[in-house]
Amino acid sequence: MRPNGTAIRAIRRAQKMSLRAMQTETGLNRGYLSRLERGLICDSDDGPIQKVATALNVPPDAITHKETT
Repeated sequence: MRPNGTAIRAIRRAQKMSLRAMQTETGLNRGYLSRLERGLICDSDDGPIQKVATALNVPPDAITHKETT
């Protein structure tokens, strides 16, 4: 899955959730989450994306780029 860092950051901020709170919710490293939001992670396993989506209470499609074939 290709994470959409801009969408992740926008949704997280709209929900007034800090990176530290997201780290607690997801169990993922805060540095990893920051790199994810800044678009430095271009490909990710489904697991972390699912954890972020669950923490933000959105479907994974809302925080990933559509795959082009």
